[in-house]
Amino acid sequence: MDALVKSAADLDRTFEVMSRGRNDALLVPPDPFILDERTRVAESAARFKIPAMYSRREMVEAGGLMSYGVNLTEVYRTLLAGYTDKILRGAKPGDLPVVQPTKFELVINIKTAKALGLTIPPPLLLRADQIIE
Repeated sequence: MDALVKSAADLDRTFEVMSRGRNDALLVPPDPFILDERTRVAESAARFKIPAMYSRREMVEAGGLMSYGVNLTEVYRTLLAGYTDKILRGAKPGDLPVVQPTKFELVINIKTAKALGLTIPPPLLLRADQIIE
């Protein structure tokens, strides 16, 4: 299902529609609105028994099943601090290289997995950077 969600009502309607179809899982794209509504999204996915994967750890901390993505706090702390230091020392921003993240993290919420009746394979648990119980 492809849906444009811009309000809480859209979000509720989307989950209602998904619950009527055959949806084995949900991949939630990074989006500021979704992040703001992370608790509602996680609760809706749980209520309709839809396993969902996210790109932000905050979604899993709010009750989502799992996330795989960049730890933005770490990126801001290291990358931006380095750029700020270089600029304050006289570097021109346009001369600084474009840097992409190289570390991604996997966060799994075991409590949510159990509530969905899922068993997370041991190799995946071993790979996880954080397990929320």
